Amino acid sequence: MKIGAHVSIAGGVQNAPLNAAKIGCECFQIFTRSPQGGKAPVLDKATVKEFKANCQKYKLNNYYVHTPYYINLASSNNRIRHGSISVIKDDLERSSLLGVKALMTHLGSASDVGQNAALQKVIEGLSKVLTGYRGSTQFLIEISAGSGRIIGDSFEEIGAIIQGVPCQVRDKLGVCFDTCHAFVSGYDLRTKAAVEQTLEKFDQKIGLEKLVLIHANDAKKDLGSHIDRHEHIGLGKIGQVGFRSLLNYPRLKNVDFILETPPDGNANDIKILKDLRT
Repeated sequence: MKIGAHVSIAGGVQNAPLNAAKIGCECFQIFTRSPQGGKAPVLDKATVKEFKANCQKYKLNNYYVHTPYYINLASSNNRIRHGSISVIKDDLERSSLLGVKALMTHLGSASDVGQNAALQKVIEGLSKVLTGYRGSTQFLIEISAGSGRIIGDSFEEIGAIIQGVPCQVRDKLGVCFDTCHAFVSGYDLRTKAAVEQTLEKFDQKIGLEKLVLIHANDAKKDLGSHIDRHEHIGLGKIGQVGFRSLLNYPRLKNVDFILETPPDGNANDIKILKDLRT
């Protein structure tokens, strides 16, 4: 288990390992392009070589990529849906060039179609993303906060999506468990007993072997509120007891923790998580 945070790529992805090392990261997460849109920066051989050299220099062997925020595999608009598939495919190839361990995405919203139709579109989209993919970076579905008609806010839904993709690509799929998203979606994480019960439910509906990464974010809003607002560790509704229980849950000992808390206190949040890890 390694602990780190999402860091900036300002000036180029090669700067990300330096930014990660400055705040005490043991692993880190980045975007490889603007999360809001626009053309992706070229990853030429020199940039990739410098990025990997900096990772080696600071002994950062595990690093992750988040897709842009505008991904929507459930949209009824073909331009948006097919564009999302194209961006995810491209991000997987870019991540493989960099030696990224896993890439995660939000699935999108069912706001303009029915829930069943939206799920089917997501399954079809993921199948297109993964069919023919031969890269080294694993693809992860991130659990959502469930506001509006967002897809993927329950273990049952994520499990159904994974089971819905063709069996020949199913092994390429994993899950990113965001603590804030899960909590505001109704999964309690405030006590050791609650953490154990929630992870047992995850194991029953998805399988803990599919849990590849944890986004460690405290929550500003209440259990089941469906309001996605990240808070510094211990200052939100989950609290340090919950994070201690997650960090020391035996079956998570090989799962990395990435912080997406406000950047003004990332270094302190990393220290807190390291202190809670035994």
